[in-house]
Amino acid sequence: MKKALVVLPTFNEAGTIKKLIEDILEQNKKLSNWEVDVLVNDSLSTDDTAKIVKELRKKHSKEIYLLETKKEGLGKAYHQAFVYAIEHIQPFVIIQMDADFSHNPNDIPSYLDKIAKGADFVVGARYIKGGSIPKDWGIHRKLLSVFANLTIRLGFMKLNIHEWTNGYRAIKIWLIKDALDHIKNYSGYVFQIAMLDYAIKNDAKLAEIPNNFIDRKYGKSKIFVSQYILQILAYIFTHSSFIKFIIVGFIGFAVDFSFAYLFINEFHVTKALANMFSAEMAICVNFMLNNFWSFKDKKIAGGFFAFLTKFITFNFVSSGSIIIQGVGLSLALRFIGDRTINLFGVYNIGSWIVYKVLIIAFIIIPYSYILYNKVIWKKK
Repeated sequence: MKKALVVLPTFNEAGTIKKLIEDILEQNKKLSNWEVDVLVNDSLSTDDTAKIVKELRKKHSKEIYLLETKKEGLGKAYHQAFVYAIEHIQPFVIIQMDADFSHNPNDIPSYLDKIAKGADFVVGARYIKGGSIPKDWGIHRKLLSVFANLTIRLGFMKLNIHEWTNGYRAIKIWLIKDALDHIKNYSGYVFQIAMLDYAIKNDAKLAEIPNNFIDRKYGKSKIFVSQYILQILAYIFTHSSFIKFIIVGFIGFAVDFSFAYLFINEFHVTKALANMFSAEMAICVNFMLNNFWSFKDKKIAGGFFAFLTKFITFNFVSSGSIIIQGVGLSLALRFIGDRTINLFGVYNIGSWIVYKVLIIAFIIIPYSYILYNKVIWKKK
């Protein structure tokens, strides 16, 4: 029989903790191949949370564990609980849950079923069929929740993963052990993002199940929205290969135009030849920066000839971008028209510039990023 450990970080959850633990342990009656225990990490609650857990332990001493630590944020509380679980309990899987009944304990068997079928990491997704967020949330909170997840999905260019911030998840212990150093300095939503990001980059098998999120009835939320928005954006900016890829693209653009200008105006090279040279220089710069920065976790190995082969392939993929841009512009100019567009009553620009920007943003960037990942810097 495998052990599943539900980890509950708490701070002033006296209104829910007793019933929540009892409902979690009740799941053992539904499961034949799992033993479900509970670990509470209480951050020195000023109410009776810890006292209630201690009372429950008198009856369930082998199923309930209690840690009492100082209040240092959600991420730290989870990290402390993970370390304790690894050193003293050694479960097969850890289930994260909020302690305020936002997450339904009756869903635990569904998570464990996905784990039993081979998933390493199971996330409760609010934004897939069967999932939901509370109907009584204000429109601002709904928009914030939806757009936060959409921003993260786009920021990492992982559109097949629908849920990044929900704290109801099941994770195999091997993955948590490996991730401890990566996640130890994050908290709140950022902690959840960092854990999932680590799992993706280390080839963990992911699964999602529908989650109907329930708003808390007792106590107050501990999340400071403005603080975490900035932290989320900072994490994406520093850890997303897609964002780095975009930055490298801008650098390549600057290299291309700068050297074209230099060749034409200083060395009097013909415009066509100058642009060919500058384009190849931009390709070289892009290749090097992508290899040693954007995709450094899977940079090219195998010696000089492997490096040269990938560089030639990179040139081929880049030439595909040029063809897409040329064909796209020709079609747009033919069927939409070539005209002057007035912006804000101040600037006049050719419509071809607008077409070019849209083609680059919505076709070339995704095309290049996908091919670079699948062909040049694919997982070993």
